[in-house]
Amino acid sequence: MSSYPSGYPQILMKQKTSFILFFVVPLFFVITVQSQPWSNGKVVISSNGHFLQHENGKPFFWLGDTGWLLFQKLDRIETRKYLKDRSEKEFNVIQCMVIQALPEVNRYRNIAFIQNGTLTPCVTMGHDTNDAAQYDYWDHVDWVIDEAARNGLYIALVPIWGSVVKQNDISVSAAESYATFLAERFKKKPNIFWMVGGDIQGNIKQEFWETIGRTLKKHDPNHLITYHPYGRTQSSTWFHNSPWLDVNMFQSGHRRYDQDASPKKYGEDNWQYIRDDYTKIPVKPTLDGEPSYENIPQGLHDTTQPYWTANDVRRYAYWSVFAGACGHTYGNNSVMQMYRPDDQKAAYGARKYWYESLQDSGSVQMKYLKHLILSRPYFDRIFDDSLVINNSGTRYNYIVAMRGTDYLMAYTYTGQEIDVKMGRITGTQVKAWWFNPRNGEAKIIGTFKNEGMIRFIPPMIQAFAHDWVLVLDDCENNFLQPGVPLNLE
Repeated sequence: MSSYPSGYPQILMKQKTSFILFFVVPLFFVITVQSQPWSNGKVVISSNGHFLQHENGKPFFWLGDTGWLLFQKLDRIETRKYLKDRSEKEFNVIQCMVIQALPEVNRYRNIAFIQNGTLTPCVTMGHDTNDAAQYDYWDHVDWVIDEAARNGLYIALVPIWGSVVKQNDISVSAAESYATFLAERFKKKPNIFWMVGGDIQGNIKQEFWETIGRTLKKHDPNHLITYHPYGRTQSSTWFHNSPWLDVNMFQSGHRRYDQDASPKKYGEDNWQYIRDDYTKIPVKPTLDGEPSYENIPQGLHDTTQPYWTANDVRRYAYWSVFAGACGHTYGNNSVMQMYRPDDQKAAYGARKYWYESLQDSGSVQMKYLKHLILSRPYFDRIFDDSLVINNSGTRYNYIVAMRGTDYLMAYTYTGQEIDVKMGRITGTQVKAWWFNPRNGEAKIIGTFKNEGMIRFIPPMIQAFAHDWVLVLDDCENNFLQPGVPLNLE
């Protein structure tokens, strides 16, 4: 069903049989039993305000993938393939648009709204997520979220993409009604985050976004809410003091240094957005919700430009997380748009289909960062650029450093030597390691006195994408090698 006459009733009759009902109940039971991550409790803000954790205290490191059009473009067989792959690669959050356009339909030609202008959902009587002949758009969204749960994945739901709100005259009252519908329908799902906005500045239709956020928080206080802003902007500019915003997010975007015409002109230095958010009160976690995608043109729109590579997405990930982010989101040009053979045209010069791009190198390498961060005490880590002496490098030569009480890490993208100011962590002696972000392997350097200055020279020659992480540990703690997690979710 692809369309309905104007004024068609919001609730449509759906035939149900006892046979179907018999299978729905066991399905819910399986989801409940196998929901491993949230068996640690819901995700909440850490006590220091900078990170995420489960209620039982286990850290939650947001490792996201942008599957923006998952609800709209994949059928159920394809959805299983995608979610299984991302789970195996240890992503734990999939960022999706609930509504990407008006009118909105999914792969099965189910429509989302009866009245697009008022965001009146087209909901059939009953609730069937199994029979393609009987479920509606919202049943399919339910099914995808539940399938994600079976794979241990959270879904970050964007209620409606920013361009839709910008281009259509949608009232604030419609926003409140729609957000109420979403919160009431999905609030009992264990694997939900809310992501207000969607590639839009917060001062465009700001009351609309405030209403969406405020209404979601009112009806669903148990799931965290963030805001996905326009490129080279951050949610804290408009919403930091809004009570509904739990987690800040910025979009460092897809432009090179020389292509960035934004006021701050941070270019590719996504770590600087983290620095900005850390100065704000009240303290809130922050992360890069959309850095440059793997295999997308530099600058986004001109397909004659070079394409961003796995090397670049690694650099964005380590720069922002070492600067203090609560996690990171990866993106792939083909996967984010779910580019498929029957699409009339690829957006942004995508050169492979979504299923071919699942194995692109950047997506494989993201889990190594997650492993590294979880292999040392999590909640006391802080950005500290004073750890590196004479760190005058800029842009690609910048060395980002962080430390906990009894360890420190420093990341060099170009394989530069690292001069470390010792004595900034505990211990009279430290054990030193090189961690390879390209394959997740660690090699021992040796044991050193924790005093003075020591120069560490990476194993390879200095060059772009010869990136390494230096790890120093207090010897008394007997940490395992970097990349062997202490705390798995």
